[in-house]
Amino acid sequence: MTLQDWLAHCERLHPKTIDMTLDRVNAVRDRMGLRFSVPVISVAGTNGKGSTCAMLDSIARAAGYRVGLYSKPHLVHFEERCRVAGEMVSGESLLPHFAAVEAARGDITLTYFEFTTLAIMSRLAAEPLDLVILEVGMGGRLDAVNAIDADLAVITSIDLDHTEFLGPDREAIGREKAGILRAGGLAVCSDPMPPASIAAEAQRLGVDLRQSGRDFRFEGDRQQWRWEGRSRRHAGLAYPALRGVNQLLNAAGVLAAFEALHSRLPINAQAVRAGLALVELPGRFQVLPGQPAIVLDVAHNPHAVAALAQNLDQMGFSPRTRVVFGAMADKALDGVFAAIAPWVDHWCFTDLPTARAATASDLAARWDAQAPQLKTPGQVSVSLHADPVQALAHARALSDPADRIVVFGSFYTVGAVLGSLQRPAVSHGTPPNSP
Repeated sequence: MTLQDWLAHCERLHPKTIDMTLDRVNAVRDRMGLRFSVPVISVAGTNGKGSTCAMLDSIARAAGYRVGLYSKPHLVHFEERCRVAGEMVSGESLLPHFAAVEAARGDITLTYFEFTTLAIMSRLAAEPLDLVILEVGMGGRLDAVNAIDADLAVITSIDLDHTEFLGPDREAIGREKAGILRAGGLAVCSDPMPPASIAAEAQRLGVDLRQSGRDFRFEGDRQQWRWEGRSRRHAGLAYPALRGVNQLLNAAGVLAAFEALHSRLPINAQAVRAGLALVELPGRFQVLPGQPAIVLDVAHNPHAVAALAQNLDQMGFSPRTRVVFGAMADKALDGVFAAIAPWVDHWCFTDLPTARAATASDLAARWDAQAPQLKTPGQVSVSLHADPVQALAHARALSDPADRIVVFGSFYTVGAVLGSLQRPAVSHGTPPNSP
C-alpha cells in the first residue's frame, strides 16, 4: 500500500471523525510497545502551539541535538507532520509504521487522527533521537498524543475554540488542556493570563508549573529583548524569525521549557540565538515576496485573528487589502469578522473540500448580517469562489502592486494557496480534522 492508500484506509475505519476517548489509543499503544527513552515535550493550547514546537525544535537542533517533531495539521503534504533532524520524513519510511498500527489494532477502530498519530509516533520511536516534541491536537486530556507520558508539558495561550468538545469557557478549556500534565512532572504555561484551572490541576498533581509573569518574564524594545527565569537569563536577544505580535509570548515559554529541562538537555545561549534566528513555520503570518504582498495565516478563531489584525496594522500602509477566507462552519465567525473588519476592503469567500466547512455563500450571508454593526474601511465588496486558488486569482486580478492580499482561516484555505504557489508536487492527502 502507498501512503495515499493508508490515509484513505484511515478515513474509512471509524464512523466518527472525532471520538474523544483515549482507551482505544492506549490499548493499541500497549500492543505496539510504543514508548520513548529520551525526553518528551508535549505542547497543548489554543493558539501558538505550532510556533512553540517550531522554536523548541530549532533551538534544540542548534544546540546539536537530534530532534523528532510531530506537528499537525499539514498544509500541503502529509509528511510535513513528521520531521527528524529538521527534515520532513519520506512517505515510504512511514509505510511499515502504518502497517504496524494495523497489525496491532485488531478489531479496535481508530479515527484518522488516532491511527496517523500512532504511526508517526512509531516512526519517531524507531529513530536515534535526543528529544521528541509532540504537538497535541484539539484538546489535551483525551487527545491521542496524551497516550505518551511527557517529561515536560507546555501549555500555550487559551481561548474559545472547539467549545462543543472542550467546554463553554476558558476555565473548562484550560482544564482539558491541563490533562497533559503528569503527577510530579514539569510544566510551563506561556499564557500571561491563564485560566485558574491550569494552576489548580498542577497543584492537585504536584506538578512543578512555571507560569509567565511569575516564574519567568520578558521585556523588549524595538531592537532586542531579554528573558529571565528562575535561575537563568538571556539578554540582548534578537527577535524570533517568526513574525507576529505574540511570538515573544511563545519564545518566552520555550526558554522556560529549556530551563526546566536543563539538567537533562542543556542549551547554551548561542543555541538560543541561532535557533530563534533560523526558525521557520509556514502559514503563521508568512509574508511572501512579490507584488502585491501575500500574507498567509492559519488564524481561525477570534483570538488568533485579533493578533493577525494587529500584525497587519503594524505591517505598513497598503491602499487596499483583499482577503481570501474559508473556514469551518463551527468557528466563532462573528468574532472573526469583528476582529479583522477594519482592515478589509474586499472579501473573497471560498468553499472548502470538506463537509465541516462553511460554504462561500454561508460566509457571505454571515458577513452581510454583521457588517452594518462593524467598523469597516468604507464600502466593502464581496465575491464567492469554488476554491481558495480561484479566490486568490480573483484577488490578484483586482489588486495593484502596492495592495496586499491576506489568505487566512482554515488549514485547507492556506494549504491550498501555498500548494498552488510551490513547485508542482504530489500531495498525499488533505488534513482531516484540521481547524
